[in-house]
Amino acid sequence: MAGSQASRIEHIAALSVVVALTVLALKGWAWWATGSVALFADALESVVNVAAAGAALGAIRLSQLPADANHPYGHAKAEYFSAVLEGALIIVAALMILHEAWSAWNNPRPLDQAPLGLMVSAVATGINAAWSALLFRRGRSARSPALMADARHLLADVVSSGGVLVGVSLVALTGVLWLDPLLAAATAVNILFSGWRLMRESLGGLMDEAVPADTMLRIKEIVARHAEGALEAHDLRSRHSGRFTFLEFHLVVPAAMTVEEAHEICDRIEAALKDELGQATITIHIEPEGKAKHRGVLVL
Repeated sequence: MAGSQASRIEHIAALSVVVALTVLALKGWAWWATGSVALFADALESVVNVAAAGAALGAIRLSQLPADANHPYGHAKAEYFSAVLEGALIIVAALMILHEAWSAWNNPRPLDQAPLGLMVSAVATGINAAWSALLFRRGRSARSPALMADARHLLADVVSSGGVLVGVSLVALTGVLWLDPLLAAATAVNILFSGWRLMRESLGGLMDEAVPADTMLRIKEIVARHAEGALEAHDLRSRHSGRFTFLEFHLVVPAAMTVEEAHEICDRIEAALKDELGQATITIHIEPEGKAKHRGVLVL
């Protein structure tokens, strides 16, 4: 099951590269045909999409390598590096757009073939919107940081592209040329925010952030429900590594309990947690009742 899921994730990542190249070609033509600096900004973000999609594909392939002597916990964190790189590329693209917008503000120029260019750009935006929705759905189900990063970036692209299309249409209808660089600058600010948020979330994964509070509450409920025979569980610690969750805690059992009985409780808890968390590595340290701390998860 895990192998087939990994194969599907890699297939989607490869298709993302194809989609990004297609959208880049369409938006690049729209900019070339119209000369709009706002459409140039839109096309430049698509260049970032291509680079980011390629980086995500490489990271996903690396993350699927099995654990080895140098990486006993696997290579899943490679996806976070891809997401950080994508955030950095987004920020660089935004700065380039701001530079071009400033030049166009000082030297405004009329648009050419605006209706045709806008139509082509609208088609490209529609493709990005559909692909972003698919990436969100597949990224959540597979818990893939790389796919989720790509989805968030494309969604930001769709939002900014929609604003650009409306604005450039106004420029073509009204002849107010300063709207074009103004829209490009607004697009750049939106992209900057998107890039910073993406980098912050990805760095959190690299820094071994714990699972969300609601997930930890669910974990505690599962432990309490399936630890019959034990007394308590304490010192629960968790972290994410790409698609994997690592969880460890101490389980206090009666002093007279045999090793085999304690092991059966651990197996029962592990099976229930893996049903909930998916791909997870769970470490349980057994302690006698004299080690109870009377906090954490009390088993009823």
